[in-house]
Amino acid sequence: MEKEVYSLCFMCSARCPIKVAVKDGQVKFIEGNPHVAGMEGSLCARGAASISSLYDDQRVKSPLIRVGKRGAGHWRKASWSEALDYTSDKLKEIIEKFGGHSVVLAERTQLATHVSKTFLKAIKSPNHFTHDALCKGSVNTACRSLFGCPDTEMNMDYKNAKHFILFGRNLFEAIEVKPVNGMMEALEKGAKLTYIDPRVTVTATKAHRYLMIRPGTDLALNYALINVILKENLYDAEYVDKWVLGLGELQAFVNDYTPEWAEKETGILAATIVEMAREVAEDKPAVIFHFGYRGASHTNETYMRRSIMILNTLMGSVEAKGGFFFKKGPGEVGGKPARKLTDQKFSKIEAPRFDKVGTPELPLPDPAHGVGQMLPHAILNEDPYPIKALIAFRFDPLMSIPDTNLTKKALEKLDLIVAIDINYSDIAWYADVILPESFYLERTDCIQQANGLKPQMFLRKQTVAPRHDTLDGAIILKQIGERLGIGKFFPYENMEELVAWQLEGTGFTIEDFEKKGFVAYGKDQIFWDRKNGIKLKTPSGKIEFKSSLLENAGFESFPAYTPMPSPPEGLFRLLVGRNALHTHVSTQNNPYLNELCSENVLWINEGRAAKLGISDRAMVEVSSKVGSGRIRAKVTDLIHPEAVFMIHGFGHEAEKAGRSYQKGVSDAVLQESIMDKIGGSPALHDTFVSVKRV
Repeated sequence: MEKEVYSLCFMCSARCPIKVAVKDGQVKFIEGNPHVAGMEGSLCARGAASISSLYDDQRVKSPLIRVGKRGAGHWRKASWSEALDYTSDKLKEIIEKFGGHSVVLAERTQLATHVSKTFLKAIKSPNHFTHDALCKGSVNTACRSLFGCPDTEMNMDYKNAKHFILFGRNLFEAIEVKPVNGMMEALEKGAKLTYIDPRVTVTATKAHRYLMIRPGTDLALNYALINVILKENLYDAEYVDKWVLGLGELQAFVNDYTPEWAEKETGILAATIVEMAREVAEDKPAVIFHFGYRGASHTNETYMRRSIMILNTLMGSVEAKGGFFFKKGPGEVGGKPARKLTDQKFSKIEAPRFDKVGTPELPLPDPAHGVGQMLPHAILNEDPYPIKALIAFRFDPLMSIPDTNLTKKALEKLDLIVAIDINYSDIAWYADVILPESFYLERTDCIQQANGLKPQMFLRKQTVAPRHDTLDGAIILKQIGERLGIGKFFPYENMEELVAWQLEGTGFTIEDFEKKGFVAYGKDQIFWDRKNGIKLKTPSGKIEFKSSLLENAGFESFPAYTPMPSPPEGLFRLLVGRNALHTHVSTQNNPYLNELCSENVLWINEGRAAKLGISDRAMVEVSSKVGSGRIRAKVTDLIHPEAVFMIHGFGHEAEKAGRSYQKGVSDAVLQESIMDKIGGSPALHDTFVSVKRV
């Protein structure tokens, strides 16, 4: 029997719509959903490799309970009843003794995140955080400071843009299919691409202008660009006069940040900065200064991302064709969104968050995502209170939070570590109990509310039966909740019932997704009227260059630039990033993807390497103040002399993930725990390392 099932990929967080061919209960082929504009049937390597994850014999196949020392890999197989009883009994003891706030749930943001948040609200814990906190917390804060909404409520009209300016946003290697296709379409129509990065990436090779900037000095470049744009009146004056608060203050602030000043800081010629500002302005408003996805590099990250958003605003590109737009929800056309379990009424939670977000110590990061790198500090210091249990839902703090050795030390203080995972992640290997989730092709998931120029809903639908003794994550949390006496907050018995509950009141049913995999609230794109119709959520109703969010919390809107230090003699600034073949720390053991990229290497400038006696492919030891590891060198002239670079996500310690075990180095082992205290992101590029030949 053959069938085609429309679903959503989950090999990364982009959730690309897909069409899955199934024959006799086996997945035979996966392609992009041909009914979705921008997909046209295309899919990235990770999506195509889904099949090998589904049939991988190194998956977690049943619930497991630890019987040896944490991290030693000694387990016993358990039934679901036993594993859930074990987990619930431990949680019940902890909650009764220390309170619900002693439980933290960390996850990779997903369609069932509202289920996770409901679980915590029901046990009276405020302590939910996501991988977004470690990825783009400062982007979120910067966006709220200007537009009154998080970055997730904005997107870009790639295919109609005339000029892209990317600050390390290596789009062609951190693949999202629709944006890449949209950018390629724009480039083929004559759009230009300016790419700024200390390293020559694949995206750099596609650029019309590539600038090898000195690491960490992007904010200086942007201040100089703003200086030129304002002094030469290159901005969209009508738009800015209508929608901006604080232009005069910005003009006075950037007066001394000239291209000549920026040249000394960035290494980019003053003439190039002036030329770039003039050239980009010719294409306004169809201009995209990309504010990035992973914005977690330096302690000035909030202001760097704000400067990019200010440049977009000066170009008049916010709510413009070929620029940025605010995502439109079903309310724009009289529709209703899918319900979430978090819409229910819960008892008030009195305890502060473990990371102190929302308190005077960290007033501005978004509590919807939290500040994940504070977890080991909160556990070790028992500040603001003891943390006793961690539920890691397809999230790995050992490889995602800077300073792995500190995180390990903190985890030893916990009474319970629960991993809900598909694979043997490092945190699963370190857990007390592993509760295996069904792979995304084996489960129906919660509704995706896909707001945009056209508000839509998508459904991830089960394509084949689970191959092993696994359950959906939303069912696992429900069954633990029932054992804890909070079952009333989970009004469903299976995922189909949960989806039907979500759709109540929307006018749609599960059957409506059969034909194309999605439903649309309307046919036409929605752009707001740029003269009178832009709906901003800031207190002033304006785009706030002079930010009430920042200044009410005691921070400046326009802080003086602090020079970015070069590494001390003999050291390098550690840069990290991704390639097109892997997602965070979750795909390195995938059979297909591991074959293509099985370990990371250390990019090092050929001149610096020669002085250290390091040849290409030689084994080197990389060391920081907090950790070290051995990795092969990639000697090249395609990276700035002050920096070294490695791909994130390698150096796994889980032995049963045999293909990725001990391959390469985990950047988290090397990174110091440094952060942008305004936006909440870790400063992943503020660690200095030494490199020596082994």
